[in-house]
Amino acid sequence: MKEVAYNQYLKEVDQHLRRGGLFLNSGHDDINTMVIGWGGINIYWGKPIFVVPVRKSRYTHGILEKTGEFTVSIPMREDLGKALSFCGTKSGRDYDKFKECQLTPVPGQKIKTPIIKECSLHYECRIVYKQDMIPENLDSSINERWYPDYHTLYFGEILTCYER
Repeated sequence: MKEVAYNQYLKEVDQHLRRGGLFLNSGHDDINTMVIGWGGINIYWGKPIFVVPVRKSRYTHGILEKTGEFTVSIPMREDLGKALSFCGTKSGRDYDKFKECQLTPVPGQKIKTPIIKECSLHYECRIVYKQDMIPENLDSSINERWYPDYHTLYFGEILTCYER
């Protein structure tokens, strides 16, 4: 693994969010992965922050609340379209997504949450802030189109970023 600047691949991260998503990994003993197609990297409080939205109904939500950390794994050169599709449509309550998709969890370098070995770019993040969406603060056209249940926005300080 080779450490890289958190912002070296911002364009590629954005492209993956727009076309297929990223793997958001959570858990220590009971690990899970899900797919996010929203979020991004910004600077808050003078630190690089990866913002990830997770609906309260998702299995991952409870895990994040318990552990306070997450990793993001991005298939930069790998064809993991089938795994992204499966992990984006199935719940970790019902499936061991790592096993089903033949993904290999590898311990993080600075946190307990694993990364996905088959991906080539990884972010390790510690949650420094979270905010539940407030429905009445949301534009009604967005609310009508996107919200059967609401997200919690998790702001994860990027502790390290590396590529395989």
